[in-house]
Parts: sequence; C-alpha cells; structure tokens
Amino acid sequence: MFKHAQLESVKAWVGDPAHGALPLHARIQRAIRQLILDGALDVGKPLPASRALANSLGVSRDTVESAYSQLHAEGFIERRVGSGSFVSQRAQRLPRRDVAQDSGSQRAPLRLSQRGAAIYRGGGVRDFMIPRPFAPGVPDTRSFPLQTWERLERQVLKEYGTQALLHSPPQGMEPLRRAIADYVNLERGARATPERVLVLTSSQQAMTLCANVLLDPGERIFIEDPVYHGARKAFDAAGLECVAVPLDADGMQVEHLRAAKYPAKAVFLTPSHQFPTGATLALDRRLAVIEWAQQNQAWIIEDDYDSEFHYAGKPTACVQGLDAHDRTLYIGTFTKSLFPGLRIGFMVLPPQLVAPMTAARTLLDGHSAPIPQLTLARFMEGGHFGAHVRTMRAVYAERRDVLERLVRKHLADFVEPRVPTGGMQMPCVFTRDVPEHEAIETAHRAGIDLLGLTALHASSRHKTGFLLGFAAHTPGELEIAVKKLADILRALTCER
Repeated sequence: MFKHAQLESVKAWVGDPAHGALPLHARIQRAIRQLILDGALDVGKPLPASRALANSLGVSRDTVESAYSQLHAEGFIERRVGSGSFVSQRAQRLPRRDVAQDSGSQRAPLRLSQRGAAIYRGGGVRDFMIPRPFAPGVPDTRSFPLQTWERLERQVLKEYGTQALLHSPPQGMEPLRRAIADYVNLERGARATPERVLVLTSSQQAMTLCANVLLDPGERIFIEDPVYHGARKAFDAAGLECVAVPLDADGMQVEHLRAAKYPAKAVFLTPSHQFPTGATLALDRRLAVIEWAQQNQAWIIEDDYDSEFHYAGKPTACVQGLDAHDRTLYIGTFTKSLFPGLRIGFMVLPPQLVAPMTAARTLLDGHSAPIPQLTLARFMEGGHFGAHVRTMRAVYAERRDVLERLVRKHLADFVEPRVPTGGMQMPCVFTRDVPEHEAIETAHRAGIDLLGLTALHASSRHKTGFLLGFAAHTPGELEIAVKKLADILRALTCER
C-alpha cells in the first residue's frame, strides 16, 4: 500500500490543472510512473489493490485498472495473479532522482562545433511572432483577402486531389515558378525564366544557401554598413569574413569594392530599400557593382525583400535585370507582401547555379509544401496578388505619413525620423543621450517591439536609435503606441 505522502503525490499530480487535458486514467498512470522514476517506489514494492486506490482517489475501479494496464504494458509494473501489482524488476535500471541530480551537477560543459557555437552566440534571427506595435517588417494581415485565398485553395484540392499531399519537386512547383518569373520580369525588370527560379521557405534560407554554397569559411564578403541582421548572422554562421562598406544617400559606396586591399568573393545588397536606412542604390552604382562582379568573377546577392512597397514614383528596376553576365542571385519573399505564415520565398539564379543550389536545398528541408505553392500560383495568375499589393501600398504610405507626424509631435525631444521612400519601417535616431539598449528593453516590457540601430552596424561611427515598423497598425493604434513610447523615453531621460 502507498504511504500517505505517496498517495498525496498521486492526488496532487492528478489534480494539477496543467495535466487537465489528459484522461483520468492517464493522469493516474503518469503519476505512479513518476513515483517509480523518482525512486519513491522501489523495485518489488507492492502497489495498492485497484479497488483500494480507486476508493482513495474517488474514481472508478475501471479507471485504476486502465492505469495499471498501461503501466504493465510499458514495463513499469508486474501483475501477479492472486498477489497483486508490484514495481517491475526492469525498473531497477532506471536512474533515481538523487543519481540524476549528482550527474547533472558534474555534467560536462556543452561542446559545439565552431559553427554551432557561432550560431548560438549570435542568438539566431528573432521573428516578431505577433504584430506588437512597431515590430519591423510585419505586414497587415487583417486586410488580406482570406476568402479569395480559401476559394483558390479549394480549387487546388479539387483539381489535384491527393497529389497535392505529396512532396513537391525540390526546385518548386512549376506553376508557381512560372508565375514568379512572369511577375519579376514585369514588375521588377528581371531576366527570369521558370527554369531559373528556386522556391524556398524564406529569404533567410536563401541567404544561408548563398553563404554555404558560394563561399568557403574564411573567405570575404562585402556587406552594407548598416546591414540586415539576418544576412549578417547567416554569413557569420558560415564562417565568412564580413567586410563592411559604408553608405550614403545613394546607397552602398561601391568605390570601396574596387579599392579594397583584399578581394572578396561576393557582395550583399538591399538596393531597392536599403535595410535599415531605406536608401535606394543609384543606377551608376548598380552598373559599377555589376562591372566589379564580372571583372572579379564574384557574386552579387540581391535581397529585394519589400520592393513592392515604394511610395515615391516607380520602384527602381532590380540589379539582376541589368546584369548581362549572370553574376547576380535575386532573392524575393512573400512574407512581407502577403503574410508571414505563408513561408514562401524564392531565388532567381544564374543558370549555372540552379542545380547546385537545388541540391543544397534538399539538405535543409527537402521541399516546400505543394498546397500553398499551388494556391499562391493561382493567386498571382488571377491578378489578386497585384491588386492586394496596390491596395496595401496606398495603406502603408498613409501609415508612414501618419507615423512621421506622430513622431515629430510626440517624440521630437528624443529622436529625429528618417522618412523612407519605401518599405515597412522608419529609422529614428536619438537627438539626445538616451541609452538605446535600455530604451528597447523597457519598451519591450511595455508591449512595444523596437529594433535597435546599433546591432545593425559593423562600425562604431553611427548614431543610436531604433526602427519603427508601421505597416501592421492603424493610425489610431500607431498614435496610442507613440504616446506610450514617449512616456517611456521621458521616464528614462528623467532618471539620468
């Protein structure tokens, strides 16, 4: 029979709200199993008769019998006809609580590979899981035409049936590759064919592939300064030497590429809307980068992450479309233009890189889910993608303008906004001595997500501040958040 303390332990486990989703017999079974694992019930120890335990717990005998049957099936107890149930001899090899604790205190330090340690130190790339105020790069999903998407998805399932439940080709479904090629050719001035498109799960995956397929550890890559943190972390994790190139109002100062003391194998660019400054790379610099890549047999990695949302005239055509030498890898994503949960990005590759990149992709996740791919293809072919982008472009432009007015009205004592010509976030630089990290941490605790500018710079020659994402929130929501942020900054400056 159980001791009083053991019985109370079972009652506590069974009554714990955290276990409420489990059936009653499973809760009893797991409570007894835990007593055995902890060493509170030794090998050979008899268990109470099922009727007696049922009475003590206030349950039916059948419930206890079900628990005992499962314990017996798993090898934790033995059931002897005429004698009862006992802790199994097999349980003698289970680690006891005191042993586990002793071994834990003497556990060897974690040993990772150099690459693994670098990834762990970098902290990975933190996605903003919910659209809290000012989270950068988060689109407005409340305005997405969900009924249209559902209708198209039903069409896909009706047409493809169970075929849509299988693996897709590693390069991606042909209808989507065709739709992507048509889109980037028309809207971004690209030189794409379906055969050159590689469908991926994200632009982050694309940058990881570029880092590992195109360069060896220790080789150099030119990056913008400041630079998108996801790209920097992908390159660092691959063991590359990142060489920071300064920016001005016209984007990367590409003369630094030609003047560099040591050559590099690639350059990473966000030419449409530089992240985080919002600058657009000037045409003469685009041509100069292409020339540099051709002369040095280097690669251009072009991240065109939110080029759909340009608010001042027509967006500049992509670098890939200007490159007659096939040295440019074009990266695009639907996470920003549609919704994060879609998990579809892509690359338009030089012909000679299609096979190696596709092979490398199979080692990461194998393929992308067919149903979203086929649904997206129909969404694009039917003109819904273009219509949605046009609608949201007007919405985001208005929200950008509203945010600028709110910042100048309520945050003028602390920051100066740098109003971008496109994109989904606005850089703000501090105009007084405000501790950036403390401001970001305090805002996070108050329900506001800010991305600090310091972490995006390779050099120390920059102004501190943060990015304010504006796409996911209405003007009224932006006003509430700006006022809350003003109170936070005011409190921080008063404390100093």
